[in-house]
Amino acid sequence: QVQLVESGGGLVQPGGSLRLSCAASGNIFSINVMGWYRQAPGKQRELVASITITSGGLTMYADSVKGRFTVSRHRVQNTVYLQMNSLRPEDTGVYFCAAHRVGDSGYNLWGQGTQVTVSS
Repeated sequence: QVQLVESGGGLVQPGGSLRLSCAASGNIFSINVMGWYRQAPGKQRELVASITITSGGLTMYADSVKGRFTVSRHRVQNTVYLQMNSLRPEDTGVYFCAAHRVGDSGYNLWGQGTQVTVSS
């Protein structure tokens, strides 16, 4: 059993920054990729960033967040972070941490989500 717990969301003004955290616990040894998704009101959930756990921390970003968001991992603490800078109102949504395990066809483990609101 794996548990993913996000934290760090909140209300921020346009141009501001937030850092999200995702702490993984339980049987984490089968996880090979961690991702951050977001879901805006009325829109589908989208992958904004991901990082490999076992292959040197390779990262991927959606075009909409490139240059503004940074995903990183702390292997000892089993935590993945999403540093979000230069936030825009369109970044508003619920952000979910997700885990991909070896042998899975996609992300099958999810956190409960944390709300990010960018507004003046």
